[in-house]
Amino acid sequence: MSEHEQQQAPRRGKVLEALVRAERKVFTRPAPKSANAQVKFLLTRVKGSAKALAERVGTSTRTIERYRAAKLKTPQKRLQAALVEETESEWQPQVRAQAREQASTSGGMMVEVTAYFGFTCTGSSDDGRIRTITTPISPTYAKQILELQEAGATEEDLHPIVAEAITESYFTEWGTRAVGLRADFTHVQAIEFLF
Repeated sequence: MSEHEQQQAPRRGKVLEALVRAERKVFTRPAPKSANAQVKFLLTRVKGSAKALAERVGTSTRTIERYRAAKLKTPQKRLQAALVEETESEWQPQVRAQAREQASTSGGMMVEVTAYFGFTCTGSSDDGRIRTITTPISPTYAKQILELQEAGATEEDLHPIVAEAITESYFTEWGTRAVGLRADFTHVQAIEFLF
């Protein structure tokens, strides 16, 4: 993929990528690894249409047919990345749905984030700084975050709700201290979610 194509391709932010990785960690079986197996699996998802799959992964129908017939085995990097992404996004939808449902109703999620946290509170003496925080997120916030992700929210849409969830569980300890504190985070260096 050329530098221009990389700039034009939509990129997910760190929070969205972390949510995708968290879903993929709940798989009970590994996704297909070979290009041939990935193509065969993806063809089942597009009702056998090589043309539809070719458009989806950005290649020719003829190339898809060759992978289906096992005449080609090793894709170029761009096609390989597209096959992996599409396969993993379609793999085990019921397992992912169950994990999302559990996180939204009873289990919540864990989050580990390294970012710049700034604070708003009357009388606060704590200046903003880079922090690494690991804390649970309540099912209420997990549900909001997952619904926003599903609705196509941007990174900027997710930051306030994730910050609010972290504030509630970590900084105010579920409302038992630091009443009125509000934390915001920017410059996310790393983030991971766990269902």
